[in-house]
Amino acid sequence: MHKFAHLADLHLGANREPELKEWEITAFLKAMNICIEESVDFILISGDLFHANIPDMDVVNKAVKKIKQILEHNIPIYVIYGSHDYSPNETSIIDILHSAGLITKIVQAIVENEELKLQFVTDPKTDVKITGLSGRRLGLEKDYFEILDKESLEREKGFKIFAFHSAVAELKPTYLARMDSIPASLLPKGFSYYAGGHIHEKLEGKLPDFKMINYPGPLFSGYPRDIEQFSKGKRRGFFIVHFNDEVEKVEFKEIRIVDPIYFEYDVSDKSSTQAKKELLNRLQELSVKDKLVVLKIKGELSGGTTAEINSNELRNLLYEKGALYISINKHSLSSKEIETMQIIGDDIQTIENNLFRENIGNIKISASKLKNNSGVKIANELLKTLRQEQKLNEKKKDYEERILKESISILDIEGTS
Repeated sequence: MHKFAHLADLHLGANREPELKEWEITAFLKAMNICIEESVDFILISGDLFHANIPDMDVVNKAVKKIKQILEHNIPIYVIYGSHDYSPNETSIIDILHSAGLITKIVQAIVENEELKLQFVTDPKTDVKITGLSGRRLGLEKDYFEILDKESLEREKGFKIFAFHSAVAELKPTYLARMDSIPASLLPKGFSYYAGGHIHEKLEGKLPDFKMINYPGPLFSGYPRDIEQFSKGKRRGFFIVHFNDEVEKVEFKEIRIVDPIYFEYDVSDKSSTQAKKELLNRLQELSVKDKLVVLKIKGELSGGTTAEINSNELRNLLYEKGALYISINKHSLSSKEIETMQIIGDDIQTIENNLFRENIGNIKISASKLKNNSGVKIANELLKTLRQEQKLNEKKKDYEERILKESISILDIEGTS
């Protein structure tokens, strides 16, 4: 019997805090060690191996050392782009690793007669045929799915894997209702395994005409929401798929780098003074030594201001009790004493998205692509680009030109010299 590992959404380089950065790479190293111990025939990564197309080079260095060790055990690594490590106008780190022979990009496509034709990559050890479509920014990979020549893919015989980095509409969790997705009808039929990425949650799906559409979720975290979900008990890890002519068994290998604890406190009908006193007392009772702590404070204060519930004071208390890392979420906290626009959301990304949705109609603009949902997508992507920091050893001029170039690409306008 053969077996392969299916991973996705590793987002290496996503975290800047020392603890999170260390746990992020440790999770990757642990997953690779399991692949070696299990003697998998190959590893398939369904997008977002890295968090950016040109990530932190210290992270790349550590990852490459482990990838070389994997190859020394005769385990090839097949990869598609995710929406983060894909770049429309620059060489990605994925391209560099592919050129160096460390990984194999599996997406090989040409357009003929307005149809997208994909080629298969055949794993030499198992004769498994792998193909798929990479993710793109703003969910634009849907355009490629819509012109995909599915018939030629469906005619191919043998054990076939289709790798993709998109949410399937019929399978995505309800809390991701606004996430861009594709209908299952756009997937080619008849594949033995559909290796999904992009949904940050372990998901094993079955639909009519599709035997197995699986998402392993992240190994650790790419976003604050991932950390919160992990602290609430969501398992993190990857799949090992056992197969002969068809899939025989799918195992989920859990990766647990640190023990988490989640604590939620509702301030409703309390003044800021009452809430702060009660919250400090409740935190004193928590056992947080050597744990990752997520503290969520929500509700509407009857009096006082939200600033009076001081995050630094809460954080210092928990660190004194031995916590390794603390995430405090106050995005759903408000006060009756402050009259301001209320934008509902549990994390910064959701709040920003809702702000754009609330205000997009107030802007007078003629370009249709900058209106409604399309405008919201572009605004989010532009904000993400503008937040990028200057890279190590990158000159200021080069940094400014890179940001300008990416911004022009997102807006799809002509640049000026």
